[in-house]
Amino acid sequence: MLEAIEIIAVAFNIGYIILAARGNAWCWPLGIIGSLLSIWLFVEIKLYAESVLFTYYVIIGFYGWYQWKKQRTDIDNLQIRNWDLKNHLFLLAGGYLSTWLLFLLLQHYTDAEMPLLDSFTTMFSFIATWLTAKRYIENWLYWIALNLLTIYLYFSRDLQVYAVLSMVYAVMAIYGYYSWNRDFKEQELL
Repeated sequence: MLEAIEIIAVAFNIGYIILAARGNAWCWPLGIIGSLLSIWLFVEIKLYAESVLFTYYVIIGFYGWYQWKKQRTDIDNLQIRNWDLKNHLFLLAGGYLSTWLLFLLLQHYTDAEMPLLDSFTTMFSFIATWLTAKRYIENWLYWIALNLLTIYLYFSRDLQVYAVLSMVYAVMAIYGYYSWNRDFKEQELL
């Protein structure tokens, strides 16, 4: 049963990343469905931070869908943006602090498997997802690093299909970065 849920969730999540890399707002409903299926799976295999992360994906999925659909009428929100180093340093500091706090919580109060890596990928995925919803180009750089880490996390927990999904995500994140970078340069010329 878990394997079937994993495969169905991964199929929806692959649809999400393909459409997200193309800047298509319909990525968000696919991501919401894939995330709902993933929540149950991660609770079952004791990756609690991942289940919290996928709950966040459902919530931010509705926000992202609204933002991207709204962009059709609001030219300022339509554009791909970038952030300066100062903002990223702030995000990194917050990400590391929140990772440590979540790790301590999981280590002391749950039977979580791999609590440090699970905490790190969860907290930085919160950040990367927010950057995606706000259309900051650097989201793809965060996703490249995170997807490489989740390949190991998922293989370690015997989630081969999710590990393959993370491989696909890593490749699509590279594509997304180059695609958005091209679009960013084109919009700067306008």
